[in-house]
Amino acid sequence: MRLTVKPCNCWPTEIKLHQVSNILEIGFDDGSVYQLPSEYLRVYTPSAEAIGHAPGQEILQTGKEDVSIKEIKPVGNYAIAPVFSDGHNSGIYTWDLLYKLGAEYPMLWANYLDKLEAAGHKRKESLKN
Repeated sequence: MRLTVKPCNCWPTEIKLHQVSNILEIGFDDGSVYQLPSEYLRVYTPSAEAIGHAPGQEILQTGKEDVSIKEIKPVGNYAIAPVFSDGHNSGIYTWDLLYKLGAEYPMLWANYLDKLEAAGHKRKESLKN
């Protein structure tokens, strides 16, 4: 799903991967702290595999309920590249994108669930819950 990301001029102060709960916790210099589930990050990957190369080429990501983050690779001083348990490793999550994903989590997650339903997919309960 393609997102419009505006610069937030924010910098992370702390990034923690909680492997048992599959949560990426990220704190920013404005005091914001977000807890982002691995599944959520995976379905909102900014990689061409999911968003295509142009508007309208997006591919709805399904079946990611049990995905976890195995490793987090730094990308310069502006992003991270998580390595997911399903083998996906090409998404580069900038600080601006992570901030947006955190700040707009309730709306974006609801939007994803609506798109799943509209496409006839039923999300299963995670085995890790």
